[in-house]
Amino acid sequence: MAPMTRFAVEDPYQYLEGLGNYHSSEALQGAIPQVNNTPQKPPLGLYTERISGSAFTSPRDQYLQTFLYRSQSSMLHGDFVPLEIRSGYGPQTSAAPTQINPNSYFWPSFPVPDQAHWITGHALLGSNGDPVKKEGTAIWVFSVTEDMPARHIFSSLDGEMLIIPQSGALDIQTELGFLMVRQNEIAVIPRGVRFRITLPGGKPCRGFVCELFQGHFRLPDLGILGTTGLANLRDFQVSKAYFDGTIVDGVAKASDRDGEKWTIVSRLAGKPWHCIQTHTPFDVAGWHGTCYPYKFDLGRFCPLGNTLFDEHDPSLYTVLSARHHGAEPGTAVVDFVLVPPRWNVSEDTLWLPYYHRNTMQEFFSAIVSNQDPESPSNDTDKVANRFAPFGAGLHGAMSTHGASDGEMRVAREIDTSRPQKLQMDGVTAFVLETERPLALSEWAFICAQKNPQAKGRLAKM
Repeated sequence: MAPMTRFAVEDPYQYLEGLGNYHSSEALQGAIPQVNNTPQKPPLGLYTERISGSAFTSPRDQYLQTFLYRSQSSMLHGDFVPLEIRSGYGPQTSAAPTQINPNSYFWPSFPVPDQAHWITGHALLGSNGDPVKKEGTAIWVFSVTEDMPARHIFSSLDGEMLIIPQSGALDIQTELGFLMVRQNEIAVIPRGVRFRITLPGGKPCRGFVCELFQGHFRLPDLGILGTTGLANLRDFQVSKAYFDGTIVDGVAKASDRDGEKWTIVSRLAGKPWHCIQTHTPFDVAGWHGTCYPYKFDLGRFCPLGNTLFDEHDPSLYTVLSARHHGAEPGTAVVDFVLVPPRWNVSEDTLWLPYYHRNTMQEFFSAIVSNQDPESPSNDTDKVANRFAPFGAGLHGAMSTHGASDGEMRVAREIDTSRPQKLQMDGVTAFVLETERPLALSEWAFICAQKNPQAKGRLAKM
């Protein structure tokens, strides 16, 4: 049986495969012109539009751009004006997060709103850097119980969005096609790409978003590991083009209705803005390029480890990394690290992580990999949209963290001559390691436990 997640929520969509490939996708046959990207008269009466995700002069292997062929230009919309949003997570402020100190933090759960959709169900937990300067990253918490309102779409103008559901599923319709993203999957939406989110079966979904202001998420270099292992290129799935309309007399016509208005909500400099347009944003008949939405089943991650003795560095669990090109070699703006089910075979070795003071900041939480809807962490009749088995934790730079004394005593008595498969409780840990310290929002600081005694939660995994 192939090592992949057996999801409880069916995925009705088909995908292109391979991260970093130059992909091409047509919803309407013949929508993409041959050879010339910008012909005087594109096929099917379409308009040429381009998304540039990196500088024109970037090295070829790092350049991200995509040509879209659509029935209307996305330029046609009204003025953006500020949008007031009350998320319900706690005290809100338009100021950048400022709460920072040497303590570790732990959130048993979060004070989530009882009802929310994707636009209102977000709250900024913490950030570093500055989206205006395209530096650093932000971590958002989301808990949604309902579909986005009809004819509403969202985009981040601040950065790429790494979406990490803890439990539940998101049906994401982007300008470039659909992604069904379920617990134990992640998705990345490029900066500026507009999308709409609904909930399969109307069931709540909760999780986290890592918004990357600087650069792009990429696979880590494998070096002497060779060409396979960890997250493999072939296992990433890319959306296929979808056109909301049909061909009439040789012209691609979107299914716009007279007087129909769409609301575009975009985040810029951490603040929401909105405007109105009178045509569907899902009118892309074809696209080709390297800047596109994609997803990855975390059950396909191939962990590596020590096979005789000692503990390897946690960098060996890296799924995606955003390189910091202005820092020392090997430094990342943020790494997305997974601690999945795996065999432990190291002899005469402590099978818990050592106590650690790290130059990076470690934000950690749990993903419910158990797909059983009756599982305590999935049973929405009991936990609704509340975070379980716990909310999250944060260890700042050089903040000592590790197992509790009780966990350490147990670990010292384990028979390490017998291999054991770990992380089999239906919960997978993940870590967002950031180079710069995370300053917390006021609401997150208020509801966090400071310097908690229960530091060993990750050590169990």
